Amino acid sequence: MKLKKHSNIKTVLLIIAGILVLCFFIYYLFDRSFNGIFTDWFSRKFIWQTQDPNTGQLNSGLILTGFKYFIIKTVFFLALTVSLAIWLVSKFYARRKVQASIQLLSQQVEEYLSSDTASLELISKEFSSIRLPISQLRTKTLEQERLLEQENQQKNDLITYLAHDLKTPLASVIGYLCLLDEAPTLPEDLRKKYISITLEKSYRLEQLIQEFFEITRYNLHSIVVNPGRIHLETMLLQMADEFFPVLEPMKKSISVDVPSGLILYGDADKLARVFNNIFKNAAAYSYQDSDIAVCARSGQDGVTLTFTNQGDPIPEHQKETIFEKFYRLDSSRSTQTGGSGLGLAIAKEIVTAHHGTISVESNMDATTFTVFLPQTDYHTKS
Repeated sequence: MKLKKHSNIKTVLLIIAGILVLCFFIYYLFDRSFNGIFTDWFSRKFIWQTQDPNTGQLNSGLILTGFKYFIIKTVFFLALTVSLAIWLVSKFYARRKVQASIQLLSQQVEEYLSSDTASLELISKEFSSIRLPISQLRTKTLEQERLLEQENQQKNDLITYLAHDLKTPLASVIGYLCLLDEAPTLPEDLRKKYISITLEKSYRLEQLIQEFFEITRYNLHSIVVNPGRIHLETMLLQMADEFFPVLEPMKKSISVDVPSGLILYGDADKLARVFNNIFKNAAAYSYQDSDIAVCARSGQDGVTLTFTNQGDPIPEHQKETIFEKFYRLDSSRSTQTGGSGLGLAIAKEIVTAHHGTISVESNMDATTFTVFLPQTDYHTKS
């Protein structure tokens, strides 16, 4: 600190000395060039001369009043000039110092962000006050890069899974249509069977395309929630009835335990999609001759719904990934269990849009999906 102060004083003294030397040089050059014009002016202005009438001797002296004001003006001018020069020089050096600091900081930050070690020692001590923000910036940058890489991978998966899931039903449709085209003399009952299978596979294609379209739409645009009053018991009982034709051949059933007066605030259409997807998942992976139990209870913060079915337990490491797009418990992605692997991903998107949560617990006895929906964020208009 002392060395820096001494250096500043030395710089100021050098500036003053330089200005004085410059002024003297200008005076000397000006006076010489114009044949002593400055000396003559100074003599006329500040020197008095008288001649003694008796002796004829020439006497001279300095006019103190005029010279005093001249000195004051000169000192003021020099002080103003020196101050201006010091200000200009200090601004110049300050700008250079700031530019050098910015360049150094930029270089060190670039090295730090690209370094694998992530050592804050790469940032000089003079920038210690911003080490933490830079570290946080690096963390955010790496996280954004990871998310971008993950997003690109998901886009690649979208193409792969789309091709895979559309291939099987499309091949069936083409195969049966070729049979119908190449064998016009097929028996009527066989022809009807092939047409029925073709129609079933076509509906399957339509369903897959609709699910792909829906998850893409949810990814590209924020989900708009249109909240309203939902009579939860009525909704779930109606959905259980709709699943009866699907579950009855496998001797499966749905039991609903919901208080009759329970009102849920949310988007009825979108939440129906959530419950439908959970029902479909439970129907696909539950044991034959088993029950899917649905329970809903209202708490202080919101409504909690549980969907419990008996089936093979979900491995611990797969409990989070089942909510990812295109994930199936049957890794071969066979069509026996139906679905595209998008149902639970869509359900999570919708629940998240309601500021709720969805999770799963699974053991040897049962698998339970839990949906929590807060009731403080949505209110119906009167």
